[in-house]
Amino acid sequence: MAWQNTLDKSYLECGLPEFLQASIQAMNEAWRKVDSGEEYLHWDCDYCNLQSDINSAEVNQLISEEQAWYLREKYLRMERI
Repeated sequence: MAWQNTLDKSYLECGLPEFLQASIQAMNEAWRKVDSGEEYLHWDCDYCNLQSDINSAEVNQLISEEQAWYLREKYLRMERI
């Protein structure tokens, strides 16, 4: 449903573990470089690190499944099927 895409879910980023915040920050910087056309050879490392940190935080119950998918969709640009 189209209306679901307009809901603000930024509250799902509150209280994230520091290691996850650091990975998100690194991924944001990587996307900034890649999206601007800058050559950035560590994009795949940043992507894998963030994906791993999200998975680890979810499995260790530091974040919920809902938070994990929100982060994957927003920062990894994944689509939940």
